[in-house]
Amino acid sequence: MNELVWIFISALLINNFVLAYFLGLCPFLGVSQRLETAFRLGLATIFVMLITALCAWLLNTYILIYAPYLRLISFIVVIASTVQFIEMVIKKLSPALFKALGIFLPLITTNCAILGLAIFATNKGYGFTQGMTYALGAGLGFTLALVLMAGLREETELAEVPRLIKGTAMNLIIAGILSMAFMGFAGLFSAA
Repeated sequence: MNELVWIFISALLINNFVLAYFLGLCPFLGVSQRLETAFRLGLATIFVMLITALCAWLLNTYILIYAPYLRLISFIVVIASTVQFIEMVIKKLSPALFKALGIFLPLITTNCAILGLAIFATNKGYGFTQGMTYALGAGLGFTLALVLMAGLREETELAEVPRLIKGTAMNLIIAGILSMAFMGFAGLFSAA
């Protein structure tokens, strides 16, 4: 049980995919303009990460035993299929959210954080429970990064910011500061 807590906290805070590994920066910078949109994309990403972790485990355990060279292409097919399914569901259930997410919903397919999750979990040799815990922690960490960035961006819209750094420059400064802050979690579980 202690190992699962470590895997979860590590993926959520210490080795956050966005703020420590710099994976998934396109949706991080693109969708984080509004808090609600960022949160909903984070939920969709969590779902895709969980399905990807499940499929990666199934593929590695039962199908790709004698063909590990097919691992990468198999992961890409699973991710693309899952995202297409989610896109159809969101379009049917919430057209407003579908419109708000725009191009960034299909970009989950090419989000390197999703592919990184499958590759990292496989390379670390995680079993089913460990892989799902890792996916949940990574997805929540991705959502946390999106929501933090969206909240800070909404606050800076209301603040008096010099014109020179308004917009993209300010967003990159915020992202850098968030990344440095998350690097502080690296010593969270070190021995005292």
